[in-house]
Amino acid sequence: MRFSKISAGAIALVMFLNGAGFAIAQSGKNEAATAYPDRPIRLVVPVAPGGSSDGAARVIAQKLTEQWSQQVVVDNRAGAAAIIGTNIVAKADPDGYTLALVSLRHSVNPSLLKMPFDSVKDFAPVTMTAAVGNVLVVNPKSPMTSVRDLIAMAKDKPGQLNFSSSGIGGAPHLTGEFFALKTGIKLTHIAYKGGGPAVADVVGGNVTMSFASMTSALPFIKSGRLRPLAVSSKVRSPQLPEVPTMAEAGVADVFVLDWQGVLAPKGTPKTIVDKLSTTIRRILKDPDSGKRLAAMGLEVIASTPDEFLKAIEADVKRWAVVVKAANIKGE
Repeated sequence: MRFSKISAGAIALVMFLNGAGFAIAQSGKNEAATAYPDRPIRLVVPVAPGGSSDGAARVIAQKLTEQWSQQVVVDNRAGAAAIIGTNIVAKADPDGYTLALVSLRHSVNPSLLKMPFDSVKDFAPVTMTAAVGNVLVVNPKSPMTSVRDLIAMAKDKPGQLNFSSSGIGGAPHLTGEFFALKTGIKLTHIAYKGGGPAVADVVGGNVTMSFASMTSALPFIKSGRLRPLAVSSKVRSPQLPEVPTMAEAGVADVFVLDWQGVLAPKGTPKTIVDKLSTTIRRILKDPDSGKRLAAMGLEVIASTPDEFLKAIEADVKRWAVVVKAANIKGE
């Protein structure tokens, strides 16, 4: 069989058409990014309304709506340790119109549960928005007035002291397990369905302590119904400047921040991710936004997409070690 020779001119024509096609496709993508957003945006929050993640999402959604004149709708999709809502975004079209606001749990879940998505590879990080510290609290009638008191009592009564949390794998639970590992004590974990009930039972004297979210604990601390012993952040909290850090209280390396951040689906154009990141970071640094977030106990982070990606990757590895060492089992 003989094949006819393809002329140089024909080859050049094919190459030109291919290049033109690529240029048109790129032009279409650039135009879409420039026009973005031209319709409402859905911001999925994979937890129930009322917590700090929900509150932060509503601040961001309101400010984006005002700036872009396009409605940004907060959609709470709680369930399955935040997996249900996050999976919606993982499977969404990568066009910037379906986003998620996730928390530290996003980097812990791979070590605890069978996942329908990859927490790192199936998303395009936009920005780590903010973080909320945890605070070790006891009932004000407790004889424990310091972290040293607590450790001494726990060593005297191994396993008899208990701590409440908002659920398995959440920051309050992980902080408690991490604290126990670092101090060589044994504590009994009691999981609740939410931070509110977990803190309420410490207030009621039914539980020894909680490594509670600042958002959940702060009102009770301010009213004198909880006694704070230490915070899990590297520096003292502006909300509780008189309360020592874990390091200051004598427990080094127990540093936990329950971060929050915005993710887009994998494959979202970089121009759209960058536009989202730049705009949201500008919103977070706005004095009005900062004041509203601080009232929830949140510290503004406003990272770049690359910084957020590295933080997620590092936390996935870090918490895998803690989960294994503490023998934590998923629900």
